Amino acid sequence: MSSGLAHSPFHELLFATAMNMLFEFFPLLLFLGALFLKDIYAAVTVLMIAMPIGLAVKTVRTGSIDKMYLWSTIFALALGGLTLYFRNPYFTYWKPTAFYWVVGVAFLASTWVGDKPLAQRVFGLVEGINLEKISPSQWKNLNLVWVAFFVVAGLLNIYVAYNYSEKTWATFKVFGLMAFSFVFMVAQTLWIANIIGDEDEDEEAEH
Repeated sequence: MSSGLAHSPFHELLFATAMNMLFEFFPLLLFLGALFLKDIYAAVTVLMIAMPIGLAVKTVRTGSIDKMYLWSTIFALALGGLTLYFRNPYFTYWKPTAFYWVVGVAFLASTWVGDKPLAQRVFGLVEGINLEKISPSQWKNLNLVWVAFFVVAGLLNIYVAYNYSEKTWATFKVFGLMAFSFVFMVAQTLWIANIIGDEDEDEEAEH
């Protein structure tokens, strides 16, 4: 396992994940601040302004569009707009859940539709990692784990939204779900490192 982790691409993946989530954290932090200082409608307005700006800045810095961030921004604008128009915060409460579940359906469909599961495509974006050692069945199983993650994350969000105060939900949305996502990504990286590391050790033993 240690040999897999020793490869710099895995460190790069963890670093990229942390930086990506940190980048997305700032609009959410502004959302939370506006909620505590004023109300949900002010917070939604701030989020609807901050997310497109964040997407634009990130696109300029990286030279490519983060599709997950793009769709998250679209969901924020659509459900945020409904929240402001109908003066009903439940549209915003449901935004993370709707986003997670739609993405989960996309991951589930990619298990059987397309040449590669979405989980494989996500990790395939990281250069320098030899993913050929991971079998198609292992990618399929990993993809289904992602589906389970999105389902659970969506359930957690809506459970907190309906059973706790608005400020508690917002705090959980910003800090709880972010931490949950990061821990999940670290676990995925360790899983891949373990598989590749074990296979590298087997190859060395044969020689």
